[in-house]
Amino acid sequence: MLKALSRRALLGTFAAALTFGAGVAHANPATDFVNSFGGQLVSIVNSSKPLGEKKREVLPLLQSNVDIQGIARYCLGRYWRTATPAQQQKYLQLFDQVLVNTITDQIGNYQGVSFRVTGSTPTPDGERVNALIDRPGQPEVNMQLIIGGNPPKVVDMYGEGASLRMNQRGDYSSYLSRHGGDVGALNTALEHQLSNHH
Repeated sequence: MLKALSRRALLGTFAAALTFGAGVAHANPATDFVNSFGGQLVSIVNSSKPLGEKKREVLPLLQSNVDIQGIARYCLGRYWRTATPAQQQKYLQLFDQVLVNTITDQIGNYQGVSFRVTGSTPTPDGERVNALIDRPGQPEVNMQLIIGGNPPKVVDMYGEGASLRMNQRGDYSSYLSRHGGDVGALNTALEHQLSNHH
């Protein structure tokens, strides 16, 4: 059985990380990016618009600010090189839909969210921006976003010490090892997951 895009706790943290309010300490390009991206998202999420309208407005923000293709390729790992060009293209299309669905499904659960950036640290993958996220009626969440590239994008997220893309890579690798490394089988499983999406 192919797991959902990620574990519920991590996804909730991921979604919370994408629903920031304003606030910054010692701004640099990475923290500036997080505050700009987060500020746009929180203005949508904390509005009184219907959920469907919020999803439509958030989707292009995710696509332009999150390195969805890079995360997708990382999650496929060594199997990216063994997939046919057609399988690669299909996988990228499916991963985009799965990731966007997973994030936007969480939007309605986190209204009134605020956050503060507590610092940033250079890493080999990019600048790690630390943030404390406050959700109404929920414990405060410590989240780290890895910001890389030019223009900058979110390339990974850590919640509760776990990497979003590393967890998903493990899930996909486990599935593919049970299916002879057939990326076509993974694509079929992702299509099934999307067809059952509500």
